[in-house]
Amino acid sequence: MFLTPDEWSALKLSLLVASVATLASLLPGLAVAYLLARREFRGRALLDGLVHLPLILPPVVTGYLLLLAFGRRGLFGPALAEIGIVFSFRWTGAALACAVMGFPLMVRAMRLSLEAVDRKLEQAAGTLGASPAAVFLVVTLPLALPGILAGAVLAFAKAMGEFGATITFVSNIPGETQTLPTAIYTLTQVPGGEAGALRLTLVSVALSMAALLASEWLARRARRRLGA
Repeated sequence: MFLTPDEWSALKLSLLVASVATLASLLPGLAVAYLLARREFRGRALLDGLVHLPLILPPVVTGYLLLLAFGRRGLFGPALAEIGIVFSFRWTGAALACAVMGFPLMVRAMRLSLEAVDRKLEQAAGTLGASPAAVFLVVTLPLALPGILAGAVLAFAKAMGEFGATITFVSNIPGETQTLPTAIYTLTQVPGGEAGALRLTLVSVALSMAALLASEWLARRARRRLGA
């Protein structure tokens, strides 16, 4: 086999974590993107800043803040543990960290796509009697869909490569929280691990390139659909 069982385990866990992080972020990301693209309200700039904060902060800081909030002794950790939801030192925590780190990229792509939709088309649908919800579902969402998918792909790619916040929040436990980046880091620290690190690096590069190409294709399709 091209990869060892431990390397396959890290790859499968990365795919699981990235998929869960992306799917869990879709609806919140779309809601926030719509607010920023279409609504004027007090605190809009603050919300925009909070959304993009993970892009500015060192990933280790983001991971530490997650630990303070959702760790076993964190602000919300004990209450969540009582209902069976545990994030710290679990793969679910890795998914949470990846979701937080990928959220700004997802929201930005969705927001740009929503802003590019011709408002006259929405107004025309409204004059024909469609409710605001129907206008969004029938007109806005289909036109913005390629851009929304592009944001999801970017968030997935970011999740596949996330390291700093993940290792700070959930550590590097083989089979539980060890994703591709943390597995590569581990292999570079042990004698004879260079070959495994190279294999996983090649896999990471291939996955990242595929995600970027898919995102670019979707963005180009969105521009064509919106007449840009």
